[in-house]
Amino acid sequence: MRDWKLPREGGCRCGQVRVRVSAPPLITMACHCTGCQRMSASAFSLSAAIPAEGFAVVEGEPVIGGLHGDSRHYFCPHCMTWMFTRPEGMDWFVNLRPTMLEGAEDFAPFIETWVAEKLDFAQTRAVHSYEALPPMDAYEGLMEAYQEWAGR
Repeated sequence: MRDWKLPREGGCRCGQVRVRVSAPPLITMACHCTGCQRMSASAFSLSAAIPAEGFAVVEGEPVIGGLHGDSRHYFCPHCMTWMFTRPEGMDWFVNLRPTMLEGAEDFAPFIETWVAEKLDFAQTRAVHSYEALPPMDAYEGLMEAYQEWAGR
């Protein structure tokens, strides 16, 4: 059984917005879409799907940034760090940027998405890769496989 060292705390670059995670991730991923590349100013964005009841903003008040559509991307209002996303209609989890947490190295991506838009040099060592997103009916099996892969 893996020790996730919970609860874990973390925050944005300037520290004005702080978060706490008290539940292990359901799955971890890297997204190579051009939107994530631009919002993260990097080759891809990292995510850890945290059960909603295991995630809390404990200090500060994040603001919505990025796209203002179906998914809500939350940022620190001061340093503008992209911290987490709440996908529309999927209120059972929060898509946290795990680099907000202490010990981010524990959150290696299990899947990578949008590899059709991937920069050639970007490598993640993810176990599963998808040209776009996995089919919706694949997520349950992927989350189960992640639990085994992550040592739970």
